[in-house]
Amino acid sequence: MASDPQNRAPAVRALEPPLASGAGAARGPLTAQAGQLVLLLTEKGKRYLLRLQPGTRFHTHLGVIAHDDLIGQPLGTTVFSAKGHPLLLLEPSLPDLMKRIKRTTQIIYPKDAARIVQLLNLRAGRRVIEAGTGSGGLTIALAWAVAPQGRVYSYEARPEHQRVARANLERAGLLDHVELVERAIQEGFLQTGVDALVLDVRTPWQYLEQVRQALRPGGFFASLVPTTNQVSQLLASLEQHGFADIRVEEILLRRYKPVPDRLRPEDTMIGHTGFIIAARPVVDPEETTRWLAEERKRFLARQEQTSRVDAPDTATETQDLHSPDTTVDT
Repeated sequence: MASDPQNRAPAVRALEPPLASGAGAARGPLTAQAGQLVLLLTEKGKRYLLRLQPGTRFHTHLGVIAHDDLIGQPLGTTVFSAKGHPLLLLEPSLPDLMKRIKRTTQIIYPKDAARIVQLLNLRAGRRVIEAGTGSGGLTIALAWAVAPQGRVYSYEARPEHQRVARANLERAGLLDHVELVERAIQEGFLQTGVDALVLDVRTPWQYLEQVRQALRPGGFFASLVPTTNQVSQLLASLEQHGFADIRVEEILLRRYKPVPDRLRPEDTMIGHTGFIIAARPVVDPEETTRWLAEERKRFLARQEQTSRVDAPDTATETQDLHSPDTTVDT
């Protein structure tokens, strides 16, 4: 049993839930349950993610914590290790679930995943395709957004990555909302008419035909790439494949030191992690370029004008060559 060395208090200090009466009364605190994923936060900000199992003990450098001492306690409670170190018992956030997974590949950062979920217009009940799965970081965010009625179809060609992603999704409690597909995306997607599709691959411009076949007209497409030359190639290909409402974004997140008397940015920050490209597939057989951005239209107009000015007047040159006044030095 963990204890406070100061006054030998119980291992877990729990506040009594507020008394509720009548309709609309205040809701009492949620309690930690067996089988639930919880977060333990130390005084120095270190975070531990664990699933509560009766009879299990959690070992850290701060001391042992028995799961039985946590089960049934209100979330937000201060608990103590066997050595008397305090930890905060919390419900894990979505970034906690995404960042504390086993990794075999680079994962998409929560800041980028949040924007991708927005651009894909995801909500409960939506159907979304993801390629490739990697370690499942973005898959967790997608499943979180479309659950409980929605579905994520996640494609990965490498079985070793898919096995890791499956374990991460199961640990996060989101595997029931995901269908993992081991298949190369150049072979095409098995689903059609989905609401959204995201490509997290090195050369997304090579698969836009497959994207159009799977995504409903007017649906939502997004991709994340790390370099500007990849962005340029994808933009050109999106124009050729009839996509509209194209945008390119980069998300920079700066955290601040939460000190009221000396508020200032943290000394380091996560800078560039990738460019997000979003677009919508449209059906416009007459002229798909009419939906290009105004800046793109102006550029194409200037380019066309320049080509006309620089083009030689073939008829005039031919006439000059046959003119009697034309002399040729020998």
